[in-house]
Amino acid sequence: MQRRMLLNALAGSAAAAFVPQLMAQSAQPVKPAQPRPAVQVWKDPNCGCCQDWVVYLQANGFNVKVHDTGNTAARAKLGIPAALGSCHTAQVAGYALEGHVPAADIWRLLKEKPKAKGLAVPGMPVGSPGMDSPLYGGRRDAYEVLLVLQDGNTRVFNAYSAIASNKPNSPNLSNPSNASKKETS
Repeated sequence: MQRRMLLNALAGSAAAAFVPQLMAQSAQPVKPAQPRPAVQVWKDPNCGCCQDWVVYLQANGFNVKVHDTGNTAARAKLGIPAALGSCHTAQVAGYALEGHVPAADIWRLLKEKPKAKGLAVPGMPVGSPGMDSPLYGGRRDAYEVLLVLQDGNTRVFNAYSAIASNKPNSPNLSNPSNASKKETS
């Protein structure tokens, strides 16, 4: 019995020695989680692939605000040449994003912080984020993500290879007017 009382007393005094340390640690302010980068997107209010890209960005850690006003004025304001145009334009941390830019490339841009206007994926390549709905049957065209330099010239920032569809009844999307009809319906 005395042995048990002695052990309890030792355990109590050991705990008493650590309680102030534990309380001091718990009094430390909790560091807030890393804020999600804010992205503003300008798009047509009826564009399905643009909305799919917005959902994709949100799922990949971005806080997205949408302006359903079209993107031509935003593209011009951000200095992206019309030849690099796509169906939506965005801005993150002072950089322009034109078209269906993958989240991994945006994160890389934010990490590396190059002296550039931003990134562009010209056109609407099938298989890029937002252009990867079941409508395309798993097909992915090859495309490049371009770094738009301050003078408007570009260089390849990343490249994605093509993957042929393995579904026999996938739609023929070689005609761009056919693709846009299917995408907006």
